[in-house]
Amino acid sequence: MATGSEHGLKGLVWQRIKETIIADCKKSEIWKILILDHFTTKLLSSCCNMSDLMKEGITIVEDLYKSREPVPEMKAIYFMTPTAKCVDAFICDFKLKPKYKAAYVYFTDYCSDELFNKMKQSCAKYIRICKEINISFLPQESQVFTCDNPGAFRSIYSPHCRQDKGKTLETLAAQIVTLCATLDEYPGIRYKKETVFDDTTLDNAKQLAALVDSKLAQHYEMDDNGKKKGKTQAQLLIVERGFDPVTPILHELTYQAMAYDLVQIKNDTYKYKSKDGSEKEALLNENDELWVKLRHMHIAEITISGLAQLMKKMPHIRKQVKTVHLNLTEDCMGHFQKNVEKLCKAEQDLAVGSDVEGQKVKDPMRTLLPVLLHPHNTYDKIRAVLLYIFSINGTTEENLNKLIQHVKIEEDREFILNWKELGVPIISSSSLFSQRRSTRRDRSQEETYNLSRWTPVIKDIMEDAVENKLDTREWPHQSESPAAWNGSGAVSARQKHKASSQDERRSGSRLIVFVLGGISYSEMRCAYQVTQSVKSCEVIVGSSHIVTPVELLDDIQALSKPSPTKETFTVLKE
Repeated sequence: MATGSEHGLKGLVWQRIKETIIADCKKSEIWKILILDHFTTKLLSSCCNMSDLMKEGITIVEDLYKSREPVPEMKAIYFMTPTAKCVDAFICDFKLKPKYKAAYVYFTDYCSDELFNKMKQSCAKYIRICKEINISFLPQESQVFTCDNPGAFRSIYSPHCRQDKGKTLETLAAQIVTLCATLDEYPGIRYKKETVFDDTTLDNAKQLAALVDSKLAQHYEMDDNGKKKGKTQAQLLIVERGFDPVTPILHELTYQAMAYDLVQIKNDTYKYKSKDGSEKEALLNENDELWVKLRHMHIAEITISGLAQLMKKMPHIRKQVKTVHLNLTEDCMGHFQKNVEKLCKAEQDLAVGSDVEGQKVKDPMRTLLPVLLHPHNTYDKIRAVLLYIFSINGTTEENLNKLIQHVKIEEDREFILNWKELGVPIISSSSLFSQRRSTRRDRSQEETYNLSRWTPVIKDIMEDAVENKLDTREWPHQSESPAAWNGSGAVSARQKHKASSQDERRSGSRLIVFVLGGISYSEMRCAYQVTQSVKSCEVIVGSSHIVTPVELLDDIQALSKPSPTKETFTVLKE
């Protein structure tokens, strides 16, 4: 494969596409047009590029929704999601005057009988193949996937969207099943116990676990040999975003998380100015070997001299790539020195509950005040106020009103209040602030930077899971894993030795963690760190979508706004 990670999710998805769509197409010598919708465009872009497709006999890639010139002598491959919008667009291509000689139709997932019959009635004589290939997730990185559904957050947590929640959970469950199918795993499933708060029960993780379990059973009812597939050496954990409100709003100082938080990066594209003043842009993905080496490093380790040394060891990397990272690290450090450094100590003290010397923070308000008095921007102040509230497990209404006035967000108090929709205590009924915290793993012996003492809760969960230490009261089983599964060497010791560590992990066990409602870059990093330390267990993380701190705050604020109008389908004229 010319691009992407040869190992991991991206490699698996590309291999699956080659074995299904590409293999079918190669049976015909005619060069073909590939027609994609918005999701499948992202999917294909994540695991291959145009030169890869050209090698496989695909000469043109088109947008399903755009007006296209007819090419009646060519066959067209339609790779699309099984939605009414996509099927309607497909029918438009053949109903009156056919645009192409024939159609090879591939759906990412299960297509309903209703949509299939609609398509068949309108243009059956042009359809040569119609298949469901079971890939409806995005391989974001080698160990990270998303369902490409930022709107799921609103559908699940907004009081205005209760009627959409069931359908959203059904869709996410189907997407998780296609991930398991791509990995050829039939995992045992556990979920974080529901939260009861203010007479409201948040049981979305439980509901999603039940849906995934049911759909997996249906999917694996029969294997290719007509036998029922048994459980594999894998475990799937499902948790809601509210399980750790601290991690996604902290200022992170590892390269990837820091860059996405502080620098304007849209669709993984970083824009910068070269020495001659011209505008440049670069994609931050796994095709960039230097990015893969740097992304989880602490910014303190990425000095100019350190970069120069690293680049000497990688002479094959183009000069332009080196320039990208010199610019990006300078951008990050510029923001850090300007205001983030001042924020980090207070944030870490509030998050951890103790200072650099290990002394307990007795008065969190004294830690917060210097941040409020400094001319930081409003988002940074909101983040600090939230960390203060989380640290005391909710504050009084009177105190909250004072804080809101201090930050000058009287008209936008939902940035803070709406966290209750995630089951996070904001208003405490008691004036006595309790310091209730879930038990954390002891990391006192681990080396950390003073401004990066906090460890994401998801790392504790991953390590407890692979050591078989998750409390069954907190993590009930939706379906049991095989008795041998403990995510440790006990499983992999029975496997034959393989040449590479990556292959060795493939033969061991897998832990899949799904965060409902968005995952942060620092939580993504934990999957790689735990995989690296455990060796015999590969950890894969996924979510409905990836969030930066500001994006999450905007999503939280929007929960109390009325629902936007529904999207309608139109063919765009070029």
